[in-house]
Amino acid sequence: MSQSFHQNFKLGILGGGQLGRMLIQSGIDFNIPFAILDPDANAPCASLAEFHTGKLTDFDTVMQFGSACDIITIEIENVNTAALKELVRRGKKVFPQPEVIELIQDKRAQKQFYRNHGIPTADFILTANAEEVKANKHFIPAVNKLGREGYDGRGVQILRTEADLSKAFDAPGLLEKLIDFEKEISVIVARNEKGEIKTFPVVEMVFHPVQNLVEYLFAPAQIPEAVAKKAEAIASGLITQLNMVGLLAVEMFMTKTGEVLVNEVAPRPHNSGHQTIEANITSQYEQHLRAILNLPLGDTTQIMPSAMVNLLGEPGFSGLAQYQGFDEVMQVPGVHVHLYGKKLTKPFRKMGHVTIVDHDLGSLRKKADLVKHTLKVIA
Repeated sequence: MSQSFHQNFKLGILGGGQLGRMLIQSGIDFNIPFAILDPDANAPCASLAEFHTGKLTDFDTVMQFGSACDIITIEIENVNTAALKELVRRGKKVFPQPEVIELIQDKRAQKQFYRNHGIPTADFILTANAEEVKANKHFIPAVNKLGREGYDGRGVQILRTEADLSKAFDAPGLLEKLIDFEKEISVIVARNEKGEIKTFPVVEMVFHPVQNLVEYLFAPAQIPEAVAKKAEAIASGLITQLNMVGLLAVEMFMTKTGEVLVNEVAPRPHNSGHQTIEANITSQYEQHLRAILNLPLGDTTQIMPSAMVNLLGEPGFSGLAQYQGFDEVMQVPGVHVHLYGKKLTKPFRKMGHVTIVDHDLGSLRKKADLVKHTLKVIA
């Protein structure tokens, strides 16, 4: 007999940013009651669900919040995993599991995991401080990454020459060989408690040259079929080896020779999956909910090609956000604007994203460029 689906549970999300906001938007379809914890009283989720203000890294705060929930998930990795482990011991379901979050919080541990499990990744050396980075100057050009607390391009720097060694992080980190890649690609994969796994089609990302944030994304990635299959197989293998329940975004490099190397992962909905809301049969947000609720995973087939443009606060503007060019982009067929509910803008703050869908790839790129150069967040 099939089991019935009920709503007499509460789903807690650690983090009340835009990813949580889109998770709630998707969960409304399933009548899911949400509770949110975030340090910012004006977080994007604040007005959408039962909302609690508090520090995600504080043991007692997370314990108190989690104790009133049945299932707990995250939309940011910087959370107190000791509290999450204790909540699991007390019978709460936490997905992704605290051990997975802990591993991913530390880039050093993450890289070691890839090496130990035969997952292809760039060669690396673990470094304890700036002196050790300098002692390994033979390894440059390389990327110096902080072990902990770096995100959105922070805590990452490229050391191309010996002169750059003065910028080395004086904290535990790693030196990673600089990969001369052809493309940066991403695969989002989901796994439920039954062990069912589904991947989304590979997407390609184009990064901002200075800010190290994704500027554009195109789906599907324009890569050989064999490379796409390899990338999807790596993502499926990784979520299996982590024994993880939930959604995992796997960012990878495709090298000039068609190799696929894992760069970094995120155990939650991800910037490289926003376009799935309009462009795929199941969105990444619905898939995350299906996975953590142990429901059958949804069909990830892409309905039509899509692009995604991040809306970042314009440099030189801070204050009450205004959206210049809004009318113009709304006139373009296939354009969907998502604003994140952030009242204040500042330079390079993520304020929203725009998905563009079009059956014609040439037209899609033109529209993406138009959106990029027309819609500006000013104050």
